Amino acid sequence: MHEAFDELMSALDQSMVIVTTAADEDRAGCLVGFHSQASIEPPRYVVWLSQANHTHGVAARASTFAVHLVPADRHDLAALFGGLTGDESDKLSRCDWEPGPDGVPLLEGCPDRFVGRRVTWLTGGGDHDGVVLEPLRAEVGSPGPWVRLADASDIDAGHAADE
Repeated sequence: MHEAFDELMSALDQSMVIVTTAADEDRAGCLVGFHSQASIEPPRYVVWLSQANHTHGVAARASTFAVHLVPADRHDLAALFGGLTGDESDKLSRCDWEPGPDGVPLLEGCPDRFVGRRVTWLTGGGDHDGVVLEPLRAEVGSPGPWVRLADASDIDAGHAADE
């Protein structure tokens, strides 16, 4: 059953996003494949963060998040935020960004993005927790295309899902 489900999910080839956040003096970000619009009115969006990920710990204390669509020609950013762990390196020191609301990092290489306020935290009983966001501001900088799941298949995750 798991293999067939994994095959179906891979076939969807969803866009990948980079989620960044800040809490106190800590900043973090990670590549996310599990995300979706969750409501039209009021507008809501949910991102699912791996519990093994450094960003998860910062996100649990944060109230503001940025969701960045990754341009197809910025595989380097997908590899940075998906292939390194914040437990061992400061990913944000390796790329250009500017502080947004509440200090949330806004990646200069990703002009299509939105900033949202955490509405609720969801625990789904698996290895990821969801953050439901209320969009506060959005920026559109290009028509795409963006990095998709298949484009990121060569990135070895900074953490295994079962860590």
